[in-house]
Amino acid sequence: MVVQHNLTAMNSNRMLGLTTASQAKSTEKLSSGYKINRAADDAAGLSISEKMRKQIRGLTQASLNAQDGISAVQTAEGALTEVHDMLQRMNELAVKASNGTMSKDDREYVQNEVDQLVTEIDRVAETTKFNETYLLKGDDTKAPVTEGVFKKFDVSTLNSVISDTSKISESNDFDSITGKFTLKFTSGLAEGGTWNGKRIVAANAGNDEITLDDAKTAELAALQDAIDKSKQVTGTAANDGTAFDMTSTANMKQTYTHAAAIDLSLHVGADSTANNRINLSIDSMSASGLHVTGLKVNGSDATNATAAINTIADAIQKVSTQRSALGAVQNRLEHTINNLDNVVENTTSAESQIRDTDMATEMVKYSNNNILAQAGQAMLAQSNQANQGVLSLLQ
Repeated sequence: MVVQHNLTAMNSNRMLGLTTASQAKSTEKLSSGYKINRAADDAAGLSISEKMRKQIRGLTQASLNAQDGISAVQTAEGALTEVHDMLQRMNELAVKASNGTMSKDDREYVQNEVDQLVTEIDRVAETTKFNETYLLKGDDTKAPVTEGVFKKFDVSTLNSVISDTSKISESNDFDSITGKFTLKFTSGLAEGGTWNGKRIVAANAGNDEITLDDAKTAELAALQDAIDKSKQVTGTAANDGTAFDMTSTANMKQTYTHAAAIDLSLHVGADSTANNRINLSIDSMSASGLHVTGLKVNGSDATNATAAINTIADAIQKVSTQRSALGAVQNRLEHTINNLDNVVENTTSAESQIRDTDMATEMVKYSNNNILAQAGQAMLAQSNQANQGVLSLLQ
């Protein structure tokens, strides 16, 4: 019998320490609800769980993004409903003014209402916005151009002067100049050439309207030749039917007009890939965008009113096309939201299996450790009492 080292007590104390540590972990898991509270609990499981959490939170926000997109589409579509109604009323007025029983004064009264409706269409386009983003007036941002100087820019993107990627609407008039200047339409073309009417290069942008007012030495025929040689479109004096509308007048200016549109890109995924974006383009629905600015139904005869009927019909068709596109995007976004919510639900379930505490299993383990802890304490007390027998030998 020895008294310096109580091996029985030491063993009991060691086992009690292990039981207490295991009991503490069970308590932590039960109180937090997670079986992985630190990397040491399950290094691989933690890594997988965090990747799933990234996807879950990203997809949840993507679903909210898609919902915001639906709200923006509904805002634009609601405004276009009113534009449609106003155009239908304008059509009624144009048909009315086309009747031979109408006098010149009668047509003036009709013209007054048409003017008011055109103004209201402009107001709707100028004021309809969602979260400070104007939806119907296009994008009128442009870089300044110094008078008398042609700035270098690429027509394919028009980054410096007119952003083609934004489809910005504007009309730029350039006074006639002589001598050399830089005009670069596509990469690789020589710069510093002289515009003498013999060399005019066509841009590679589509669906643009170019009005060329004859300068002193520039010739419309040269523009046609350049378009023909580009092998993309065939130029005519009036309309090539594909990409360019050309008109020749007798002024000393060149005018470039670009169709207006605003592009919205909705991010509807957890990753940065391009297929996680839904792009939406809304044409300018202003009076100028619908080509009803200055619409005339007045006059001594029905000429103006008859022409206005066709103009209004084109405007109605443009609004109908835009509303149809908005409706299609809205339906797509609704399906997108349903899919995102489904993925979030299933991924959350998978992440829960990895990270969440199984309360029943952990309670069994906790109860077992609790019993072992009580037994360990009792055995430690008994081990400490064993050395008390040595005292009887000293009596």
